[in-house]
Amino acid sequence: MPHNHHDGHCGHESNENDHDHDHGTSDLGPNDNLFPHIDRANVVALNATREGSVVVKPWDQRNNEESFLESDADDQLILRIPFTGSVRLRSLLLKTGPGDQTPMKVALFSNQPSMDFNDVSDKAPVQEFDIPQDRNVAEYSVKTAKFNNVSSLTLFFPASQGAETTRIYYVGLLGHWTERKTDPVITVYETQANLADHEKIQGTDGNFSTTQS
Repeated sequence: MPHNHHDGHCGHESNENDHDHDHGTSDLGPNDNLFPHIDRANVVALNATREGSVVVKPWDQRNNEESFLESDADDQLILRIPFTGSVRLRSLLLKTGPGDQTPMKVALFSNQPSMDFNDVSDKAPVQEFDIPQDRNVAEYSVKTAKFNNVSSLTLFFPASQGAETTRIYYVGLLGHWTERKTDPVITVYETQANLADHEKIQGTDGNFSTTQS
């Protein structure tokens, strides 16, 4: 849709890097967009009026305001995002608001797949960002070295900027994905067990029996 292309480029004119980053990618978005590698069926939102997956959208839907996530009982919100592999995170993309429904800030926790509101006060976030009131998609660059081997990312929004509820339209993630290699771990254990068995057999036949006799 030409209208969306136009909007996308206008929204990024002010940031040269972003514009270059998107250039020529059309509605597919940046080639390091992690959307295809998010386990969307298992995205969980706590204290939310809808399922968390509604805000994990493809790049071409980032400005769509028809579906959004809103906090329920108060203005706190937790979003847990699991990946289908291991991720080296580079940036968080957020579209929030409007106005006072914009979160004050977002706190990022890595590899805390079952984190809830009881846990957030006990654990220090890996990184956190203040969120300005802006209806455009904003990019928050993380300290990549601290998000190097991420299997799940938890976003905690502790408060709105004055409204009774917090609202989020879009959550996107940029970075590098690699397949989670589970098989080699199993193989290593099997190999260790087998080696122990062999040592025992060799010991009985060799040195072990001579020391006993």
